[in-house]
Amino acid sequence: MKPSKKILIISYYWPPAGGPGVQRWLKFVKYLPDFGIEPHVYIPENPNYPLTDEKLIREVSESTIVVKKKIFEPYGLAAVFSKNKTKKISSGIIPNQKKQTFLEKLMLWIRGNLFIPDARVFWVKPSVKFLKKYLQENEINTVITTGPPHSLHLIGLQLKKELNIKWITDFRDPWTTIGYHKQLKLSNWAAKKHEALEKEVLNSCDTIIVTSENTKKEFKALSNQRIEVITNGYDFEKVAKKPMDTQFTLAHIGSFLSERNPKILWQSLSELILENRSFAENFQLKLIGAVSNEVLESIEKYNLQTFVHHLGYVSHEEALQQQKSSQVLLLVEIDSEETKCIIPGKLFEYMVSERPIIAIGPNATDFEKIIKETNSGSFFNYYEKEALKDQILKYFNLYLENDLKSHPIGLQQYSRKRLTENLASLVINH
Repeated sequence: MKPSKKILIISYYWPPAGGPGVQRWLKFVKYLPDFGIEPHVYIPENPNYPLTDEKLIREVSESTIVVKKKIFEPYGLAAVFSKNKTKKISSGIIPNQKKQTFLEKLMLWIRGNLFIPDARVFWVKPSVKFLKKYLQENEINTVITTGPPHSLHLIGLQLKKELNIKWITDFRDPWTTIGYHKQLKLSNWAAKKHEALEKEVLNSCDTIIVTSENTKKEFKALSNQRIEVITNGYDFEKVAKKPMDTQFTLAHIGSFLSERNPKILWQSLSELILENRSFAENFQLKLIGAVSNEVLESIEKYNLQTFVHHLGYVSHEEALQQQKSSQVLLLVEIDSEETKCIIPGKLFEYMVSERPIIAIGPNATDFEKIIKETNSGSFFNYYEKEALKDQILKYFNLYLENDLKSHPIGLQQYSRKRLTENLASLVINH
């Protein structure tokens, strides 16, 4: 289909950025031309990505119009003092408050109180100046900003004020209720500033896109604007197939944050190892991605360290391979009211990997509903240890019988192309 409408997408994360933040708009941009939309993508020229994946560059279509402008990021200066700590904090891995060093406490205070809403705020003014001219020259009257970082919404806010363009905000995660927000050591003034900016953005844009029903419910209390739910999803990606793991592997793929520390899982695994010799001989805990010290300490506390295979961060391509070759996939979300609206992006790739999922999180989460509706795995809250233990043993027995697989239903609604069709309809009928 020949594109009939142009839009500008303002995003911080773009290849070679790694991690989950880049996938959503990389895939939307891939399919938007199929629905009559020509996407122009505005990104920083010199970003400070905590994770990179050079292979993702191959997924960007040659016909994609990418526009870049330099960005100043204070993380670059902070890295002079502690590159490792800066990288971890910028990627969301915040140490347990009781174990934070003075430098970590200082960096968090600076991040929360001096850079509002985040450390990319210095990109706002130069971007507005540049994009005013770009939008007019290219006859583009629809802009989509995607956050976090939520500074990008401030670019859209100013363009809306000065050009009266159509402006859609995309919230991949919430703003003031996201899990790590409370850990930023905000002063009363800073907290109110965040809330004021959030409310102004939510009430100044024309349409709000969110990734979950719980976030929609949360934003409805703050804004009367139109709110649409477009979840993340999966794509049909060709990757070289690896043979199935011969061991009974329980694999977690992605960042294992301090607050995502499911002690009921470690207890269950420890007990199964002691009670079941066959389980002890066959079990392996596979960790792929960054893992916090608190999680590693808990694993050691329950004497599981000899069963761990930690691969570290891998490319998106290898992550997909590992998903398909692991026996069971582990999904863990923080046990808090705020995380009920979070649907981890990897859930959708998990669902099409044909491997059963064990998910742990708070009750009434959006991803619990999806897992149950699609029959793609089992969900447990943080207090269902015995039920969790029984399910692991059930999966293990199926593994011994060579009959361990998932039987999902209704996954097509979460394909990236179907979701892009929903987005295109929203943009065209805007």
